[in-house]
Amino acid sequence: MIPTVHVDRDHRGQGRYTLTDTGSGHIWGVCAEAEGLFREPRRETYELFGWVPDGSEVRGWVGSRVWLVPEDRTLDAWLLEDVESLGQYPGTDGLVLTGLDDYEGTPEGHQAPVRLHDGYRWLGSCREFSRVLPPEQTEPPLVLRGLAPSDRLRRALATGTRRTLDLEEVWLEIRDDRGEPLTDRLLRPKVRTWQPSSRRTDLIDLELDGYLAPVPGYARPVWERWLAGPPDAPGAWTRLETRQRGAWLDLVRERGCRLKHQDRQAERAYELDGRHITDEPGLYLALGEAVNGPGGYFGGCLDALVDCLRGNFGYTGPATLVWRDAATAREHLSRVLAPEGEEYDLVALVIDVLTEGGMHVTFK
Repeated sequence: MIPTVHVDRDHRGQGRYTLTDTGSGHIWGVCAEAEGLFREPRRETYELFGWVPDGSEVRGWVGSRVWLVPEDRTLDAWLLEDVESLGQYPGTDGLVLTGLDDYEGTPEGHQAPVRLHDGYRWLGSCREFSRVLPPEQTEPPLVLRGLAPSDRLRRALATGTRRTLDLEEVWLEIRDDRGEPLTDRLLRPKVRTWQPSSRRTDLIDLELDGYLAPVPGYARPVWERWLAGPPDAPGAWTRLETRQRGAWLDLVRERGCRLKHQDRQAERAYELDGRHITDEPGLYLALGEAVNGPGGYFGGCLDALVDCLRGNFGYTGPATLVWRDAATAREHLSRVLAPEGEEYDLVALVIDVLTEGGMHVTFK
């Protein structure tokens, strides 16, 4: 028998993780530990036959986003995320990559030559590629340990039917140590099993099946830093490598879009520290801190930057942005590649967007 535990909105601050129904807003339960959130995601494997590199060997981590561009242009470019290279098999001309498919996946049966780039440079080309089908794998459950269940969840578990154990669609809301919202994950879970928790007699350990986008190992230190609370000084991200900067930017964006920003008065002057803008995440992290302070958000792509300039993110135009050490960004981001491989100047585009949004940009 599950003890009765009343969970309401005032109970959110007592746990890091809150399981909330997306439709009704009902809180299924609150807990302090979610086992299975931090693990390596399932990766797809690809073999690229007839690989010819453009320059140096492609090995190790390749990039957060790698675009495959059919040379005959019969198809649009498609995307692999968080790509790693296992190198070329000895005695063969094939390169092996692993990565995460984007939501559209790769085209089936495409056998024409393909070129690859990581958004910054061309990596090479192959005459064709194939996906190596992995063995069937069972996704591990998400285990909410020490969960304080709501009355509704308690009744569902006591009934134990397939219908009552299907929670349909829920948010796993995640808060930092200060009790402030940080991020969330959308789940469509079914209860696998539950048992009384060793933590307290009124709590349970709940196992849920259902797709969960896990937090990979490289991002875990970033999450642990943010779970302790937002940074109190600018530049905490500057020593991170690109994909960790990307994970940092994801949390900055998700947290920033939840905050209620009070727009400041016009004619304000902002200062952007450009010394560490060596990649695209660094550009938006530096810009966010320039406008909204340590850990601040002010766009994570060009479209999002346009939205931020329209208001509700702390900014009111006209204003001035003093960009220090802009040469660093120009060195790294003035010749980047669009998905289809066209070269463009990201720094110039950002300046244009800022200018159109009422931000006068000067350089020092």
